Amino acid sequence: MIGWALRWALLWCGLTIVCVAVMDGGRWLPRYEAATPEMAASQAPEAPAPEAAVNTLVYPVDGRGHVLLDAVVNGAPVRFLLDTGASLVTLTPADARAAGLSPRQLAFDERASTANGFVRMASVNLREIRLGQLSVGDVPAAVIENLGVSLLGMSFLNRLQSYEMRNGKLTISW
Repeated sequence: MIGWALRWALLWCGLTIVCVAVMDGGRWLPRYEAATPEMAASQAPEAPAPEAAVNTLVYPVDGRGHVLLDAVVNGAPVRFLLDTGASLVTLTPADARAAGLSPRQLAFDERASTANGFVRMASVNLREIRLGQLSVGDVPAAVIENLGVSLLGMSFLNRLQSYEMRNGKLTISW
């Protein structure tokens, strides 16, 4: 009994769709027309727009395979180690102080999991990180106690057009 009712319901739904399509002037139905050269030209995909000029910076890896970058954070020079495994840009307490973040402003009330275990951290927002001509503003970051070198992490890298490591060189594009 249910199978019979289901078949009738599907039949009526199908008929309703066909009737609506016909009453709508057939706009829902595909149209097959002979393509003329003029039509083919008007339906051809547009030529891709020329890409905007891309700015790039290239940094070589050092003898240990690390990329060290000299940047400017809030106007102060900071040496970073590139770390794609770090979610945030992280500063040493000394680099944070140089960038204008007073130790009294920092609340080390959060914990972060690192390759060396859990550490205490203070969340901060950096006004600007500059690498050469590249400037990225309002970057989420953290200050970590007992950190040996500041890390350029994903909160900065995700703001770029692209970054790529190839043939012993890091290429940053924006």
